[in-house]
Amino acid sequence: MTIAVGAPLAGWAAPLDELPDPVFAGRMLGDGVAIDPVEGEVLAPFDGTVIGLPASRHSVTLRSAAGAELLIHVGLETVALAGEGFTAHVAEGARVRAGDRLLSFDLDLVAGRARSLLTPVVLINGDAFAVEAPVTGREVRAGEVLMRLRPLAGAAAALEAQGAEIAVDVVIPLPHGLHARPAARLAARAQGFRSELAFVHGARRADVRSAVAVMTLGAGHGQALSLAARGPDAEAAIAAIRELLEAIAAEERATLGAAAPGAAMPAAASEPGVLRGVTAAPGLAIGVAHRLAAPEPVVAEESRGSDVEAGALRDALARVAAGLAAAGRHQSQRDILAAHQAFLADPDLRGRAEAAVAAGRSAGVAWREAVRETVAALKGLGDARFVERADDLLDLERQVLFALSGEEAPAPRLPGGAIVVADELLPSQLIALEGQQPAGFCTARGGATSHVAILAQAMGVPALAAMGEAILNAPEGATVILDADAGCLRVAPDRAALEAAQGALAARAARREADRAAAAEPGRTADGTRIEMLANLGAIAEARPAVGQGAEGCGLFRTEFLFLDRQDAPTEAEQTAAYQAVADALAGRPLTIRTLDAGGDKPLAFAPAPHEANPALGLRGLRAGLRAPALLRTQLAAILEVEGPVRILLPMVNDVADVRAVRGLLAELAPGRAVPLGVMVETPSAALLADQLAREADFLSLGTNDLTQYVLAMDREHAELAPRLDGLHPAVLRLIARVADACAAAGKPASVCGGLASDPLAAPLLVGLGVRSLSAAPAALPGLKARLRSLDIADCRAAALAALDLTAAEEVRALARQRFGAPP
Repeated sequence: MTIAVGAPLAGWAAPLDELPDPVFAGRMLGDGVAIDPVEGEVLAPFDGTVIGLPASRHSVTLRSAAGAELLIHVGLETVALAGEGFTAHVAEGARVRAGDRLLSFDLDLVAGRARSLLTPVVLINGDAFAVEAPVTGREVRAGEVLMRLRPLAGAAAALEAQGAEIAVDVVIPLPHGLHARPAARLAARAQGFRSELAFVHGARRADVRSAVAVMTLGAGHGQALSLAARGPDAEAAIAAIRELLEAIAAEERATLGAAAPGAAMPAAASEPGVLRGVTAAPGLAIGVAHRLAAPEPVVAEESRGSDVEAGALRDALARVAAGLAAAGRHQSQRDILAAHQAFLADPDLRGRAEAAVAAGRSAGVAWREAVRETVAALKGLGDARFVERADDLLDLERQVLFALSGEEAPAPRLPGGAIVVADELLPSQLIALEGQQPAGFCTARGGATSHVAILAQAMGVPALAAMGEAILNAPEGATVILDADAGCLRVAPDRAALEAAQGALAARAARREADRAAAAEPGRTADGTRIEMLANLGAIAEARPAVGQGAEGCGLFRTEFLFLDRQDAPTEAEQTAAYQAVADALAGRPLTIRTLDAGGDKPLAFAPAPHEANPALGLRGLRAGLRAPALLRTQLAAILEVEGPVRILLPMVNDVADVRAVRGLLAELAPGRAVPLGVMVETPSAALLADQLAREADFLSLGTNDLTQYVLAMDREHAELAPRLDGLHPAVLRLIARVADACAAAGKPASVCGGLASDPLAAPLLVGLGVRSLSAAPAALPGLKARLRSLDIADCRAAALAALDLTAAEEVRALARQRFGAPP
C-alpha cells in the first residue's frame, strides 16, 4: 500500500534536476519533486510527526506513521537568512494532520534574498521507500497528490525488528571538520556494527558508512550534529563513533602543534620579486623553480555495452585499490591513502557510477560524472577546507581513468634542488615525487589543511599554497628562496638575500644536529639540576625510535591499543608479550604502564557499559577498571610478569581509596612483591588531596590535558571555549605547584605526562614549580633537553613563582617568552 504525499505548497512542480544545487539535483539526499511556490505557506503533506525543525525555520522534516521521512526545504541557501521572514507554526515532536499549517514565510523577502525559491520536497529514507508517480511539469494546488511513496519489500519488517532509533548530540571536535581522513576512518569503524548509523544535520542525513556522504555534510569544527543509530548494537556503535572522533581530534591537535610555523617576519607584499602564499608546511629552502603539469588520461566516450563497461569499471577500481594498499612509506601517507581507499569503496559514489553505466554511459564517463557530482557538492558547501578535499576525489578520478585507459601515469622527473611549482598537486603526485627529494612545493591553489600540506609536513619539506596565478609565471629554472615560515617565495634573489638565507639554513641545520647529538645526554639544567626526560608511548613500535630521540625511559605507556576495536579481551599472555617487547626496546630504562583508560567515550565491545550523557565525568579510567575487576586483575597480573624496571600508573584517581583498592589486588596477585604504583593527577580532587596521595602512592604524574579541562570547567571540544583551554592558566599552575610541593614533602617524585610537558614554553615553568620528570612526545625531546640545558634552575623558579600571580594563560606565555625567549 502506498502513501499519498500532498503538495505542501501551491506552485509549479518540476523535477529535482532543474534545481541549481548539486546536492538536491544529484539526489544525494533522496528522490522527490521541486515546487516553485506562489504562496508563502507550507502545509503538512500527510499525517505524521515533525522530526526536524531547525532554528532557522527554513525547512521541516516529517515522518509518517509507516516510517516514511520527507524533507520540505523552502528555497535554496535560505539557512543564511537565520530565520528572517520565516514563522514556524509547529514544534519538533508535534503530531500533525494532512493540511495542517507547518510554516509560513514572506514570499517577497525570501525571493529577493535566496539563491532560488524552488523548494525541494524530498524522501530522505530511500532505503525503506521509493517515490512513485511524481507530478512534474504543471501547476499543483496545495494538498493535491504530488507523489506516492511505496514501501520497499521487507523494509517495514526490518525497521520494526531493529527497534527504536536512539540519538545523541555531538559537537565535532576535529580542527578541520569532518574531512576525508576522519570520514574514511569513521566509515571503516561503522562497518563493524550491525546497526544503522547516521549523522543528522537539520534535515540532512548521512550514512556513517559512506565517507562521501559524511564529508558532503560539510560539518566543521564545533558544528553540532545528531548521531543516530538503530539496531541491536546501537548504543555500542554510537559510543565507538564518539570515541573515534575524540581520538582523531587528539591526533589532529598534536599534528597542528607540531607543524606550527616559525616566527620569521613576513616580507612586505609589495617587495619586488616576492610572491606571497599560505604556509602549508613550515621551513626554508633554496632551489630552482620547476613547473609540474599533470597529464590527462584519455577517456572513451562511447559505451561498449553496460555489461562490458561495468566489468571494466570494477577491474579499474580493483587495480587502483590494490595500488593504494601497497603504497605509503610512512603513516601520514598511509592515512591519506586509506581515505582514498574508502572513497573507492564508498557505496554512494560507486552506486552512482554503476547506475550511470547501466543507463548507457561508458565506464570512464560514468566514473567522471559520479566524482564531479560529489566535487560540486563539496565546493557548494562554501568552506575552503572541504573545497580542498575535492582534490582528493579528483586525484582518484584521474587514477581510475588512467586504469581504464590501460595507460600508466608518467612518472615525474625533477632536477636537483627543485622547488616544485604547480596549479595544484594531487596526493598521488606528491607521493611519487618523494623519492626524488624535492626541496619545496608552491601551488597556485590549495590551502593549509589540504592533504598535500599534510604530506609535505611529514616529508619535512616547506610548502606554500594559495599563491594565485602569479606563481605559474615563475621562470623555469630560476633560483628561488622558499621561506614558508614567512609565507613568501623570492624569485631571482640578489646576492645579499641568498647569503642571508644560506646563513639561516646553516644555523637551523646546526641547531638541529646539535640537539640530536646531545639528546642522549641526561636531562639537566645549566646549573646541573637533574631533570628526567621520558617519552609518552602508545604502541610497541614507538619505543625504539623514542630512545633514539633521547628518551630516558617511558613515563606513560598507553595500553588502550590492546583492548579497543576487538570483540574479546586480550589474554594475560598477550598483554605480557606486548609490555615485555616495550621493556626490551627500552633496554633497561624505566617503563611506566598506565592501566586501561577505557569506558565512557572509549567503550569496549566485550565489556559493554551503560550509555552516558557525559562520558568525561562517567565510568572511565580506574573507575571502569574497579567496576570490571576481572579485566584489571588480568592486566595487573600481566604487568607483574614483565622483566625490567616497570611501574604501574593509575588513571582517573580521585582519592586514596582508589589507590588502596589496587594495592589490595596487587597483594593478592603477588604477595611480597613491590612494584612502584603511581597516580595520574587529572582531577581537581586528586590535586587538592596530593599530600594524602603522595603518602599512599610511590609517585604522582600530572595529566595536564584532563586536569586543565576539569579545573577550568571547559569542554576541550567546545568550539568557543577550546581556544581558551590552556594548561598554563594560573589556576592550573597553582595546582601543579601544590602537587609538586606535596611530593617533595613526602619524598616522592612528581612528573608531568600531559601536553604541557611537550610545550617548550611550559617546560621551564614546570621545572621551576618543582617538577623533576617530564614525559613528552618523543619528537619534542631533543629540543626540550637543549632548552633546559641553557637555563638555570633559579631563573626557572623565579619565573614560575611570578606566573602564579598572573591572571591569564596569555600573560603566562608572554612572561615565559620574555624570560626564556621564544622557542627556536
